[in-house]
Amino acid sequence: MAIPKKGSRLITVDDIAYRWRVRHKPTYCQGNSWGPLTFAVELVDPPGRVLLVSLPCSRPDAWLGERTMAVRPALVAAAIRAAHERGWDPQHAGNAFEPSLTDDDLTNLMNGRPPAYEVPFMR
Repeated sequence: MAIPKKGSRLITVDDIAYRWRVRHKPTYCQGNSWGPLTFAVELVDPPGRVLLVSLPCSRPDAWLGERTMAVRPALVAAAIRAAHERGWDPQHAGNAFEPSLTDDDLTNLMNGRPPAYEVPFMR
C-alpha cells in the first residue's frame, strides 16, 4: 500500500530517497489521545513495503492536553535507520512494518538526548 504523494515530504537517508508523511487529520482515537502519533515512510521509486512508526506520545493537534512532540526530519531519518537494523526491507512488498518506539528508543535514536515533549496549554 503506497502513501499519498500529496502532503508527503522527501528525505534522503544513506543515499536512498524516501517519502514520509504524517496523517493530515487525526483519527477519532488519535484526537482523544487514545492512539499514538504515527508517521509513514516508503521508498520514492518503486514504492514497496511501508514503514509505519508509532511514537509514545499524542499528536500535537489532539483534543486533550497530553504530552506531544513534533516529527522532524532528523527523527524520521533515525527511525528509518533503526527499522533497517530491525529487518525492514522497503524493496519487498508486504504488510506494513510497524515498530512501536518507546521513550528509551527515542533517546537512543536521538544520540542520548531525551525526547523534547511538549504539554499543550489547556484552555
